[in-house]
Amino acid sequence: MKQLNEIASKRNQSLAQMALAWLLSKDCITSVLIGASKKEQILDNIQALDNLDFSSEEIKAIDEICVKK
Repeated sequence: MKQLNEIASKRNQSLAQMALAWLLSKDCITSVLIGASKKEQILDNIQALDNLDFSSEEIKAIDEICVKK
């Protein structure tokens, strides 16, 4: 989790924002549902739309962290 937080921080995103952006960047994903109990959480999640582009290095790093080999 620490490594993912570092990547998100470099992208000027929270981990939640980066996760949403990552999901939205996948062609096989047609929609993303968010859960929020406060208005502030919804507003924070919407900010994921400000940075949807991932470099190939970011994708590789995320995949290495998340995908078990």
